[in-house]
Amino acid sequence: MRDFLFHRRGVLAAIAAVAVAAGGVSASTEAEAPVDEGLRLIMVEQPGCAYCAAWDDEIAPAYGRTDEGRYAPLARADLRMGPPDGVEYDREVRFTPTFVLVRDGQEIARMEGYVGQDFFWPLYRDMLERNTAFQPDAP
Repeated sequence: MRDFLFHRRGVLAAIAAVAVAAGGVSASTEAEAPVDEGLRLIMVEQPGCAYCAAWDDEIAPAYGRTDEGRYAPLARADLRMGPPDGVEYDREVRFTPTFVLVRDGQEIARMEGYVGQDFFWPLYRDMLERNTAFQPDAP
């Protein structure tokens, strides 16, 4: 099972690399994005999740200070406890971490897994731009 999970993470990393290369996602965060009050990013995690711990070390300290973090504030949920009160997932969450973007309690997009900060930021920004009015570079 452990080998399967590591293989799955490797596949996710390859997919992420292709998505970033194909999308040409920008990394600039100079302009401040407007806030969408009903938007939240829910990080579904579980105790002992090494990838959750890596996200906490690499991303969490800066998340709230980024345009993305201000636009979609972070909430956390335990995998085994189900979604937070007032939140509905489109489908069951099976992997941790899973990042579920919700507006007014309804899932609008998700990213499964974490393969490092070099992939997280471009993929997350792309997810915001495709599913919300997020435009950090707009004047």
